[in-house]
Amino acid sequence: MQAFSAAGKNAALGRPVRGSAQPGYGTANTVGGNPSTYWESTNNAFPQSLTVDLGATCRIYQVEMAIPPSWGARTQTLSVEGSTDGVTYRPIVGSRAYAFNPASGNAVSTSFNMVAVRYVRLVFTANTAWAAGQLSELRVLAS
Repeated sequence: MQAFSAAGKNAALGRPVRGSAQPGYGTANTVGGNPSTYWESTNNAFPQSLTVDLGATCRIYQVEMAIPPSWGARTQTLSVEGSTDGVTYRPIVGSRAYAFNPASGNAVSTSFNMVAVRYVRLVFTANTAWAAGQLSELRVLAS
């Protein structure tokens, strides 16, 4: 069971994603809708980023993230940034620690005031369980 919101459209589903990745754990795993596959950034190289192109500028208000439900608890520190041109990014949510816990399906979310962006970038700076950023699902909710 995943604790994702039923409201809003997931603007990230199936969209192009870029970022560094370990072989076999590519960025597309985060927007494929399969919680068993995951992305893992280059090990021992923080900060690391994961950027999704929403295809057009849209108004977003929440980012939901998950790791595989069977994984142990961990805390990942990251920020959320947005851009309309893919070059200049502005903070949407400042850096903070997100506790992924199996008891809550290893899913977390962050809400914010509506912002118009085309690109959403997550910048990972720490992970208490592994020396890389890790995500199995990324949802960007748009109105």
